[in-house]
Amino acid sequence: MKRFHIIKDHLTTKYISLLLVSSIVLAASASAAVTWQLAKKGTVDSKNRSTEPILILYTNDMHCAAETEEHSLGFAGLAAIKDWAETISPYVTLADCGDAVQGDAAGLLSEGAYMIDLMNEAGYDLCTFGNHEFDFGMERILELTEKRSKAQYVSCNFLDAKTGKTVTEPYAILDYDGIRAAFIGISTPETITSSSPAEFMDEEGNYTYEFCQGEQGTRLYDTVQSAADQARQEGADYVIALAHLGTAESVQPYRSIDVIAHTSGIDAVLDGHSHSVIGQELVKNKEGREVLLSSTGSRLANVGCLIIDTKGTQQLSDDTLKTTLISKEAASQMETSVLSILAQYEEQLQEVAAYADAELSVNSKSGNRMVRCRETAIGNLCADAFRVISGADLAVVNGGGIRAGIPAGEVTQQDILQVFPFGNQLCAVACTGQDILDLLEFACRNIEKEPENADGPVGESGGFLQVSGIRFAVDTSVESSCVQDEQGMFAEVAGRRRVQEVQIMDQKTGEYLELNPGKTYTLASTDYLLLEGGDGFGMFRDYVFLNRQMMLDRQVLEKYLREELGGKISGGSAGVQGRIIVK
Repeated sequence: MKRFHIIKDHLTTKYISLLLVSSIVLAASASAAVTWQLAKKGTVDSKNRSTEPILILYTNDMHCAAETEEHSLGFAGLAAIKDWAETISPYVTLADCGDAVQGDAAGLLSEGAYMIDLMNEAGYDLCTFGNHEFDFGMERILELTEKRSKAQYVSCNFLDAKTGKTVTEPYAILDYDGIRAAFIGISTPETITSSSPAEFMDEEGNYTYEFCQGEQGTRLYDTVQSAADQARQEGADYVIALAHLGTAESVQPYRSIDVIAHTSGIDAVLDGHSHSVIGQELVKNKEGREVLLSSTGSRLANVGCLIIDTKGTQQLSDDTLKTTLISKEAASQMETSVLSILAQYEEQLQEVAAYADAELSVNSKSGNRMVRCRETAIGNLCADAFRVISGADLAVVNGGGIRAGIPAGEVTQQDILQVFPFGNQLCAVACTGQDILDLLEFACRNIEKEPENADGPVGESGGFLQVSGIRFAVDTSVESSCVQDEQGMFAEVAGRRRVQEVQIMDQKTGEYLELNPGKTYTLASTDYLLLEGGDGFGMFRDYVFLNRQMMLDRQVLEKYLREELGGKISGGSAGVQGRIIVK
């Protein structure tokens, strides 16, 4: 296991204290810093420990957000913050909590290498795996993290299914001149279903990797507890989790707050996955002691800073921990590196593919991700492209796979790549009407009716489907009865169905007719959903496919825009049409 020993010219304690106060003031615009007094039973204070503060900068869910934008620091801002931190303390660590290498055009074209190179230049020390780290395949991410990345990747629950051993080190211990901090990596057990399930299987369909999923969360809790205990036994004064778990209700029992509640010995959890903005929360662990929880949001809207303040003494008993979020700062020379790497792709990305007379957004005006919980114009456009280009009776596209909208005006190759950054491929399969009913029921299991005085719908899910050639209603008063297996894959519908009034469009007449459960229909979607069982849709993997991996998703959309729409996206061809009615 790597050990990090940071040696720099020390600043005077007085000067550090003044700068530390300034840093808290700077960060206060994003999150008020609340001091948490440590109370470590049995801690032996030492006269050989540093008296300087320790700053851990952290990011999560960057999704290739390298450029400085209106609501993003970009790597230029990140570099400026790191430079600023290094004027405050000789002990600065930069860590990432997952979902960094995927999410934009350059990330897709380079299969993750783009972000790894920039993270190397930024000076990342530690990272953990998010579910989207695996979108380019298991072989690719292991190549990037083991051979290309200068940072150490850690995860205590990313296991070889055959041996039960961790694929990477479960944690790393950093030594700050006598103060030792352990950083435990925790990856979401949902990784298998929220990435590409086939990547975690051998040719016979047996799982070769796992993330301690199942058993109502107890496997995960026990694994994290074991790592924390071992780190303490190795002499860690502090235990910090670099987690990609999230706080959304839909990921129970794997939320960061669930892990905190069922473990002890962890001082702080730096989290990702749900894109939550959490400056600092105090969550009680199983012993009733408070643990710091923080998350930066997404796409470098903020950079987090965990401060271990020694108060200028060598005793641990008077140390305090606090977390805060730092918002956008002035750009630095890192911007030059970003632009240099992007330049090689720029000419290809700026080619115009179509013209849109209005914006097609994935979000509502209030910022809710509508594409994950309601019918949207961008969703209809994408699903129509899949249906028309494949010639299938109907098509579905998972909302989580549509990562950006289309702007009004010229639509470039870069815009299309941002809509479909994952490089999934078009597939078509013959299935029964009953299969389609199960598909829709599983996709709509998290939908909720919009509450009064809310700023938009709730109950979003990456597996919510945008559809074409079909329409239906969802009765939210009916509780979902979908059953999933231990891997999170669809198993059955065990009770009353909430998806109702399902109709299939007659391709010749355009008339909608009642779906026949016993009839065979052709269904188009991505290989991620149909072949690999992504988002838990495992019901089609053993079917005979009419077409397997015909063309990339972005090629499907471009072909549809050019050849079927004549390069013109109008309200009539892409508007919301009542395909999904939520009651």
